[in-house]
Amino acid sequence: MSQVTVTQLAEVLGVAVDRLIAQLNEAGIEVDDPSAAVTNEDKKKLLTHLRTAHGKDDAGEDTGPRKVTLKRKTLSELKVPTAGAGRTRGRGAAPSRTVNVEVRKKRTYVKRGAIAEQEQTDPEREAAARALEDARQEREEAERIEREEAERRQREQEEQAKQEEEARKQREAEEEARRVEAEKERALAEAQARVEAKVARQAAEREAERKRRTATPKGPEDSRTRYGREELHVTPKSKRRKPKRKGRSATTSVGTEHGFQKPVAPVKREVEIPETITVGDLARLMAVKAGEVIKTLMGMGSMVTINQSLDQDTAILVAEEMGHDARPAEARDIEQELVAEEEDDGMAKAGRPPVVTVMGHVDHGKTSLLDYIRRAKVAAGEQGGITQHIGAYHVKTDNGVVTFLDTPGHAAFTAMRARGAQATDIVVLVVAADDGVMPQTKEAIQHARAAGVPLIIAVNKIDKPEADQDRVKSELSAEEVVPEEWGGEEIFVPVSAITGEGIDALLDAILVQSEVLELKAAPERRCRGVVVESALDKGRGPVATILVQDGTLHRGDMILAGEEYGRVRAMFDETGQPIEQAGPSIPAEVLGLSGVPNAGDDVLAVADERKARDAAEQRKQSAREGRLAEKQAAKLQNLFDQMSEGATGEVQNVNLVIKADVQGSVEALRDALTRLSTDEIKVNVVSSGVGGITESDASLAQASSAVIIGFNVRADASARKIIQEADLDLNYYSVIYDAIDDVKKAISGLLGTETKEQILGLAEVRDVFRSSKLGAIAGCLVVEGVVKRANPIRVLRDNVVVFEGELESLRRFKDDVSEVQAGTECGIGVKQYNDVKVGDQIECFERVEVQRTLD
Repeated sequence: MSQVTVTQLAEVLGVAVDRLIAQLNEAGIEVDDPSAAVTNEDKKKLLTHLRTAHGKDDAGEDTGPRKVTLKRKTLSELKVPTAGAGRTRGRGAAPSRTVNVEVRKKRTYVKRGAIAEQEQTDPEREAAARALEDARQEREEAERIEREEAERRQREQEEQAKQEEEARKQREAEEEARRVEAEKERALAEAQARVEAKVARQAAEREAERKRRTATPKGPEDSRTRYGREELHVTPKSKRRKPKRKGRSATTSVGTEHGFQKPVAPVKREVEIPETITVGDLARLMAVKAGEVIKTLMGMGSMVTINQSLDQDTAILVAEEMGHDARPAEARDIEQELVAEEEDDGMAKAGRPPVVTVMGHVDHGKTSLLDYIRRAKVAAGEQGGITQHIGAYHVKTDNGVVTFLDTPGHAAFTAMRARGAQATDIVVLVVAADDGVMPQTKEAIQHARAAGVPLIIAVNKIDKPEADQDRVKSELSAEEVVPEEWGGEEIFVPVSAITGEGIDALLDAILVQSEVLELKAAPERRCRGVVVESALDKGRGPVATILVQDGTLHRGDMILAGEEYGRVRAMFDETGQPIEQAGPSIPAEVLGLSGVPNAGDDVLAVADERKARDAAEQRKQSAREGRLAEKQAAKLQNLFDQMSEGATGEVQNVNLVIKADVQGSVEALRDALTRLSTDEIKVNVVSSGVGGITESDASLAQASSAVIIGFNVRADASARKIIQEADLDLNYYSVIYDAIDDVKKAISGLLGTETKEQILGLAEVRDVFRSSKLGAIAGCLVVEGVVKRANPIRVLRDNVVVFEGELESLRRFKDDVSEVQAGTECGIGVKQYNDVKVGDQIECFERVEVQRTLD
């Protein structure tokens, strides 16, 4: 007899040992130890016990209940309106009472085996069930037939109604057509009758006139008038007639012509042209058809539509071309009103500090020179060691206050340097003594000349061994900047930004020059100034650096800056300290504007907020109309370019979205990258602005397939999500020439490759041999380079190409070789060419593909 332990049996059955011991004890088998033995008899007892516990007998038959009845009871509340609910409608909620509802459900479940047994043992029940099923099917068939019959009757009724509706509409249409036809006939008859009556009346009048002219003078007995009527008299006895009025002709002819006389010469009109005007409005002002204006513009080389906007200059040219006198319209200018309000010659003026702009080539030491003057370290904080913003500082010296503007020297910041020269009194031109005059040095001289401000030359880096001041003076003299010791007008000051040598002399020269200029300002008047730089700060909003040129700017003043306006909520100096006011020639950082103004915009403090708002709206409208006119002109120019290109292929576009920290950087990046455009690839700046990269910027880049460039800004979370999902190209930069170089590389990649020919060698034909198998064989001497058998060749005669092909054979003595070096004789057989002559030259070359670049 096989025996197993309790533990082994539990592992086989997959139950816990404690549970198995409990089941054995319930079956009457006394077991306490897991290691106790379990016999086969014990196993049978355990199996019988478990079957009994699960509702089966010893034979395996189910002994459980054959039917289970479930009873459920649910309670709910129901609100029922009372009898007076109808009378209280419209006067609030109707009264109601709550009724408790008790739902009792009883459901009986029977085992399938019991149902099957009952069906087998009860044939009468089965027959009754079949009868019920047949009756149910007959009832469903009758219902289906009745439903189909009802649907058929409904379709027939709808079809009949539809036909009746169509017949009614047709009758109405026929009646309407008959009515319209009758009205036309009646109108035609009335018009014909009017015409006939008019013709008859005119004929009668002509006949009466003819009779009157041909009739004899009336006698005393004739009582008829000249129109053939009987004379009417107030008193029958009176024979006296009313006297005729003097000065009136006895005969009056009734003319039927209109009073308009055709002009014998073209009408010349005076036309006032606003800043922008559409083609249709211009035609109405000149009282001509719009087609004539469009024809004139097409003759001038512009293809326009009737609704296209024209700028003022173009409209004046068109009006003068069509023979009219045109002049600009004198519209109501709110800005002129604001300026006129501020004019007051009686205000006392006092001296103001000079505004000095430091200009020069990149890396010539402009910012380092200012660092020494300010005793600060600004250059170290600039990315790449170059200045990329206009910095405004005022410095207190022993001789007075001087305001400095530090401008970038990189070529991309031309507009910034131009703004610095316009807003300044004196320009300090920094030239490195070891580098001399460079391109941006010449440009700074031109900006200073254009602005009409005096120059002071600071020759920097004189502490270097390779410094050469005379070279700098000579090169500047070539640019018409002559030092005083050479008989010129410009002051030259040698300085060193490292050792501080010459700094005091430079400051003295600045103050002397400012005394000569006699700089004056009225501190008591309202502020006038210029926006030096602007940015969008995430926490503070629009921030503008303003240089006060006249008057005093106070915290709380209402200012107008370009297209933006607002009240000054806070002011800070260049070190970030809050200030309450800024006087003439003092820079200040201002918060509170409605938006980010453009760098270079004029600033005006006003007393009336409404006028400031109106002036800002007027400037925005003018700028919008100007941009619209430029966009239309650009579209037409693109159309003409495409028409002129014809089959040369499409121009590829590189779309960019530019975001930067300040307005000046946006302007510099946009101008520098746009100038990279070529005839084949156009750089298109889809959007540019100040501030971080937002979700709208990313969506715009996705829609226009643009590359996003962030200059000292970053993308927010929502923008980064769109950029990752759309796999957009996002590039961050902190140095401007890195951005320019990357875009230049991308454009160069789009240009593709071009095939260039490179000459490998040249051989002279010394003699020609004839071969029955190979034809003419040229005995040659390689004079330059190398001649290779696998490369194409040209045959030159008197330096003129007479054949271009390939070599058939290249031999050195009797051996075939792949190449022959210079100074070596060889035999050359030209494939499919036998007209080789002594004195010809055979040129060997190769074609290589080279990547195209913008340079």
